[in-house]
Amino acid sequence: MTRLTTCTPSKMSCQAFVAHFKDLYEHSPWVAQKVFDLGLSSDLDHQEALLPVFQKVMLDATKDQQLALICAHPDLAGKAAIRGELTAASTSEQSGAGISECTAAEFERFTQLNDAYKEKFGFPFIKAVKGSNRHQILAAFETRINHLAQVEFAQALEEINKIASFRMADM
Repeated sequence: MTRLTTCTPSKMSCQAFVAHFKDLYEHSPWVAQKVFDLGLSSDLDHQEALLPVFQKVMLDATKDQQLALICAHPDLAGKAAIRGELTAASTSEQSGAGISECTAAEFERFTQLNDAYKEKFGFPFIKAVKGSNRHQILAAFETRINHLAQVEFAQALEEINKIASFRMADM
């Protein structure tokens, strides 16, 4: 089992736990708060044990909470990225996927797809971009925009849990 290197969850106060894990789920510290409220034994001081608790809390949340979490995510290659307004984790993830290296035409295509996707589904396109490049992301975008709303909602939650997994692995 992999111990978290930046903290020992079972020894943390509520305030410290929430502060440490608040961005595991984008701008949604309520997930960390709920995990803390469930109780933290020393068994949860390992990534492989703690991550599933976070994931279950998010999946067991109300649809409104889940939608708010989805909507807390920035557009990929969107205006917030261009203006430098992303969280440190989102900036790193998008940069690592080469989104910051998009051509003007690629940025325009991202903008068109972001707008069309939000118009169709009412929430932003979510993809765990770590390990992907901008071409793979655009291809996924173009495929997924044709899905049904309930399929994309479920896919967004799955992608958010992947993002949380990547983020926890960096802790």
